Amino acid sequence: MAVQDVDADGSLWFLSGRSSLKNIHIAKNPHVQLFFSNPGKSEYLSVFGTATVSDDRNLREKHWTSLAKAWFPGGVDDPELTVIKVDPDKGHYWDTEHGKAVSLIKITVGALTGKPANTGVEGDLRP
Repeated sequence: MAVQDVDADGSLWFLSGRSSLKNIHIAKNPHVQLFFSNPGKSEYLSVFGTATVSDDRNLREKHWTSLAKAWFPGGVDDPELTVIKVDPDKGHYWDTEHGKAVSLIKITVGALTGKPANTGVEGDLRP
């Protein structure tokens, strides 16, 4: 799944299939955890929040992209199309400070010297 939008309130918006496992799981338990990664730069984000599924046509239009037609050939009016909104409660990020190569060297030096390697930055996010 790809984020379609992040609004001014920090809510994340996705397009999803009505009969998808994601929608079924949200109906049973709206508390979700999202993972985002940019492995090439060793950047990661975990977001916890509450999800809701909507069938509202205005929301489908607002978050529709032409790329979504690959999954929803009927376009905005595809009966399978729904919109998921995730309101974040908290998050945690981490990434390497100097990229993978430098981090690997620091880890190796740390292992050889027995001193902990400071390989990156991390922190918590709160709305």
